[in-house]
Amino acid sequence: MASRSKRRAVESGAPRPPGGQLQRRRGRQRPKRMEMEEKEIDDPQSVVNGDYFVCYLQEVNIEFEAYSISDNDYDGIKKLLQQLFLKAPVNTAELTDLLIQQSHIGSVIKQTDVSEDSDDDVGVDEDEVFGFISLLNLTERKGTRCAEQIKEWILSGCGQSGEKSVAEQLEKLLSDTTRPVGLLLSERFINVPPQIALPMHQQLRKELAEAHETNKPCGGCSFYLLISKTFVEAGKNNSRKKWNSQKKDELMFANAEEEFFYEKAILKFSFSVQEESDTCLGGRWSFDDVPMKPLRTVMLIPADKMSEIMDKLKEHLSL
Repeated sequence: MASRSKRRAVESGAPRPPGGQLQRRRGRQRPKRMEMEEKEIDDPQSVVNGDYFVCYLQEVNIEFEAYSISDNDYDGIKKLLQQLFLKAPVNTAELTDLLIQQSHIGSVIKQTDVSEDSDDDVGVDEDEVFGFISLLNLTERKGTRCAEQIKEWILSGCGQSGEKSVAEQLEKLLSDTTRPVGLLLSERFINVPPQIALPMHQQLRKELAEAHETNKPCGGCSFYLLISKTFVEAGKNNSRKKWNSQKKDELMFANAEEEFFYEKAILKFSFSVQEESDTCLGGRWSFDDVPMKPLRTVMLIPADKMSEIMDKLKEHLSL
């Protein structure tokens, strides 16, 4: 039986992106369009139920296009990175700059150009970034401030989870220059359907393969590190030990497709970010009217497992 997050990926009701590949706009090249159903929040702080905000949602249709990452995307990418790292001691400005410099990999998702007289125009800034995907090779970037901060933050979280042996294994792998570790970053607004993740991951896989063949940065990773925004029910006895041994159907993923990465991870642990979370960005969430506590779940996936994960994404995110 599929867990709740897996069912959300399948049952979200969003149309499938046309075509099997996500093409990015370069110069005059027109990408394939992906028509997605977006849920727009009218006023996310209008009603308070105890300690938890209740949001009333209005459904609107928006078409998305993928673009190469550019300087114009700085603010949007940084905002999404802050959504992931919250108040962690990570220099998100430097990290954003590094992702922009890697022009050969990564994509941002924006709204398709809409004519001025179109009824579908919902007043969204045409340059607003709804999501992005990219990778930072932590081994290649060894010594870079933000890369070192990310590793320290992850290892600190692992210590918080109480998994000493996992922390030792992870630190050893992060220090091994013969087996590069790539930090996979895939962030989007929570109201963007998970179906968009499939073509984004397919495109990134293609770009990473090309980078490896041409000896460009980011290619040839032996492992992929993923940090997921996850949640557990607030009413349960969520001790540190329990977070780390959380069952898949109890651990909720903000990006539903990341559960498939979790299944193939050789190292994984979770730690609380309750004290770091702002209400609007992740401190107080609710799934099926159940209040949730925010965690960050870290997973290390061998590169040779990525094909199996992509097969799972195709199975559950293709209609």
